[in-house]
Amino acid sequence: MSDEAPTFEQALQELEEVVARLEEGKLVLEESMTLFERGQELVTLCNKALDSAELRIEKVRSTADETYEVIPFEEPEDG
Repeated sequence: MSDEAPTFEQALQELEEVVARLEEGKLVLEESMTLFERGQELVTLCNKALDSAELRIEKVRSTADETYEVIPFEEPEDG
């Protein structure tokens, strides 16, 4: 594997593969521990990517005076 970090999609795919292998229950303890540790790394990477994406999701709204303000993305409270 290269030194470059995987994309979110690549990390998620690898994480799914790790989980599937662990769920099979056919690994020796050392292999299970190694895969578990890799899974933890992938979860951390995915969480960081999601946190970063959340910070970037913003709604730009035109104001009455023709300027723009950046509004953080949030779910509507009514409903």
